Amino acid sequence: MTLSCFKAYDIRGRLGVDLDAAIAYRIGRAAARALATGDSPKVVLGRDIRASSVELAEAVARGLMDEGAEVLDLGLCGTEEMYWATTEFGADAGIEVTASHNPMDYNGMKLVRRGSAPLDAASGLQAIHDLAEADSFGPPKPGGRLTDIAAKARAAYVAGVMRFVEVAALRPLKIVVNAGNGAAGPTFDAIAGALAARGAPLEFIRIHHVPDGSFPNGIPNPLLPENRPATADAVREAGADLGLAWDGDFDRCFFFDAEGGFIDGEYIVGLLAEVFLAKEPGARIVHDPRIIWNTRDVVTAAGGTPIQSKTGHAFIKQALRDHDAVYGGEMSAHHYFRDFVCCDSGMVPWLLVVELMGRRGASLAALVAERQAAFPSSGEINFRLDDPRAAIARVMDRFAPEARDRDETDGIGLSFPDWRFNLRSSNTEPVVRLNVESRGDRALVADRVDEIRALLATG
Repeated sequence: MTLSCFKAYDIRGRLGVDLDAAIAYRIGRAAARALATGDSPKVVLGRDIRASSVELAEAVARGLMDEGAEVLDLGLCGTEEMYWATTEFGADAGIEVTASHNPMDYNGMKLVRRGSAPLDAASGLQAIHDLAEADSFGPPKPGGRLTDIAAKARAAYVAGVMRFVEVAALRPLKIVVNAGNGAAGPTFDAIAGALAARGAPLEFIRIHHVPDGSFPNGIPNPLLPENRPATADAVREAGADLGLAWDGDFDRCFFFDAEGGFIDGEYIVGLLAEVFLAKEPGARIVHDPRIIWNTRDVVTAAGGTPIQSKTGHAFIKQALRDHDAVYGGEMSAHHYFRDFVCCDSGMVPWLLVVELMGRRGASLAALVAERQAAFPSSGEINFRLDDPRAAIARVMDRFAPEARDRDETDGIGLSFPDWRFNLRSSNTEPVVRLNVESRGDRALVADRVDEIRALLATG
């Protein structure tokens, strides 16, 4: 049986088509065999709130145990809690059963190896695929067991997250938090409890907070504009200072200002770069290649070194490790931290931003206003096309001869004196993704988006 659920850096697919409990069992056995570093494998296992995640996680656990592994069970948790626990408890690997923001009929898994290091084909994912596809494991091995570490692991995780924030620097703020009925609610409550115990003057207004795998308020993905009004409206109604929203497994964090305005991810990357460079002068900051000018300007002005990486969590995490970078950020709201096992977190970013608001005595809108004016951007615009390659070629024919710089780190980036764009094709669907930025000219961004849109649509 060919396994179609294996992708470049994770596992995902349609339930009953690409992924089911029988396949999950085989993945569990394969992961234990491929990633074990000794005779008694130890694997951290967590899951999101989807109903199918319970069955899949149970199947993975059986597969792991039938390879003689100890399963360190986290139960319902965020992906980042799995990352943290894998290192915290010295496990050989970590697996989170999650579909994140994918449609209801999907599920999947995110995996890391020892030290919470990213997994790709060369570092173990291909071996897991091949073993699971072959399905020739033989009889179960003795010694497998399941250990519930949920309470202990969450306490350790919260302690780790709290090390990022100086509570004494916080000022009174009213904050709307939207967990999207995903996994974020209980974990957020644990962090909020730790903040309250230390006297943090923060008031939280919770919406869509209770985990519910039926997602009665829609699948949580605040990157989509149609999913933002719930948070924005709640911020305005409550007179809150800011709003926060997460996706299903809360490895992405999204920000709204006091007027309910959505803050594009690249400006949060710039803010967090400032935070870390103030604490660690001269540090290296990793960024993705889609929108770059604001981040590079912030980092160099603060005396840091910007490091460009290909888009994607495996690339950013590896760049953090290769360059000993203190922080890495993507405009898609993934934020990575050296001191968070070089992984991404959806909880650390808001703590740092709230601390920065306290230190500066400024609103979130005020913190980003100057940067938005200096480097306006389009945000990522997706185009579904019949022939992406031909469409990109038309854009290149028009603009490449005039470009001052061409960058092919991820897709094609062309730079001009006053503006820049990045155009890249999806690896999995006939979609082209466009990002445009300029030096202080919002009208120019709009004009160039319209021109490129017309070129992509031609034919």
